[in-house]
Amino acid sequence: MGGCDRTFQAHQSGLLQKLLQEDSTYDYDLIVIGGGSGGLACAQEAAILGKKVMVLDFVVPSPQGTSWGLGGTCVNVGCVPKKLMHQAALLGQALNDSRKFGWEYVKHNWETMTEAIQNHISSLNWGHRLSLREKSVDYVNSYGEFVEHHRIKATNRKGQETSYTAAKFVIATGERPRYLGIQGDKEYCITSDDLFSLPYCPGKTLVVGASYVALECAGVLTGLGLDVTVMVRSVLLRGFDQEMAERVGSYMEQHGVKFLRKFIPVMVKQLEKGSPGKLKVVAKSTEGPETIEGVYNTVLLAIGRDSCTRKMGLDKIGVKINKKTGKIPVNDVEQTNVPYVYAVGDILEGKLELTPVAIQAGKLLARRLFGGCLEKCDYINVPTTVFTPLEYGCCGLSEEKAIEVYKKENLEVYHTFFWPLEWTVAGRDNNTCYAKIICNKFDNYRVIGFHVLGPNAGEVTQGFAAAMKCGLTKQLLDDTIGIHPTCGEVFTTLEITKSSGLDITQKGC
Repeated sequence: MGGCDRTFQAHQSGLLQKLLQEDSTYDYDLIVIGGGSGGLACAQEAAILGKKVMVLDFVVPSPQGTSWGLGGTCVNVGCVPKKLMHQAALLGQALNDSRKFGWEYVKHNWETMTEAIQNHISSLNWGHRLSLREKSVDYVNSYGEFVEHHRIKATNRKGQETSYTAAKFVIATGERPRYLGIQGDKEYCITSDDLFSLPYCPGKTLVVGASYVALECAGVLTGLGLDVTVMVRSVLLRGFDQEMAERVGSYMEQHGVKFLRKFIPVMVKQLEKGSPGKLKVVAKSTEGPETIEGVYNTVLLAIGRDSCTRKMGLDKIGVKINKKTGKIPVNDVEQTNVPYVYAVGDILEGKLELTPVAIQAGKLLARRLFGGCLEKCDYINVPTTVFTPLEYGCCGLSEEKAIEVYKKENLEVYHTFFWPLEWTVAGRDNNTCYAKIICNKFDNYRVIGFHVLGPNAGEVTQGFAAAMKCGLTKQLLDDTIGIHPTCGEVFTTLEITKSSGLDITQKGC
């Protein structure tokens, strides 16, 4: 509790008495608020360790009325439907390629695709509920809000309220898409919350934003044959390696995506109702007085996400949040400033917003709380992939960050273009796919940044991420025999450095 002053304050507020009470006086050992990846992982691990656990999960419908089942963003409106739609778009590209291999073309049907994807998601929702039931975790489909120390109020869809107490709480409420705050945005625009279950083909679409969500959605829609424009306020993929980000954008532009750079929307007006209807968008330049107008069937906002922490009574028990972002500061064991309250997932301040990170953090948190484990979640060298039409996988530092941390003169960057064998007969560009590693010259040329732009980049990156955890060096890559013909083998034959200035264009496979 700290010094005697804080202890006395805790006694006056009643917190000290509650902390000294036996856990058996509470309804539950642990209540998890949020039924997404991190929350479910934590709840189930705690139950395996013999604790009495409840999960509260409630999806507030989007402004367009979209809601979903148990499993959180990843399962319902994130990773899973995104990757499946990405696969649909890749199949479209493969069909184009297949003409060179002797196949005939077929037509895409939006409704068939979304129905199949939603059926799969429904099976995952049911699987999560079944898993909780098998582990004797109580699942309550209600909105959780703290009313006092160790007590929450759960409100269901009918407005009925129930009170529960627990010795410990884990907040895993995740984030929801941000809106622009302009005329017509919530009335007429959709977000990733709505896209994957949209009952009609969106038609000509304006995607607002330059995040990975924006570029992934734009890539999917373009791959399905739609007319897509991306409106970008500043840079693509902020926080990612900017050379790779620009290569991603360049590929998308060459394959049909239009970019409007340095513009932001100021108004969205409905011209016609329909499925889809017609919308007029007025946008202004970020660099001057210029304004432009455009007409689209659908406007998809992907400008960022806001933490779901502001309306759950955290102020009533003294949990601190970042007033600007809503993020929750935690220590190295995911503990908030209130000792019995923890948090995992996208709502953490300064941590990665990735599903596997939330799952790992949730499991390890439960093991520390109830299993005597000391292992903490390692947030360093976490791999990720942006599922744009040409996938971008990375692990470790961007080139910009590496220069900031280690200084340019202490680094060696090896890079090359490569030409996947599958692209050769199809006649696709032999100088588009790109590989890059960043090495620390004064640490045995240890690989501190791994970047690949090419087919199946996620699959390629996952294996190399494990190697980076083990201290991968340039010499170890050189000593590794590649699998031929694959994309991943390019990292075993990297020779050209950026500092050499030598040509990296490819002449053959």
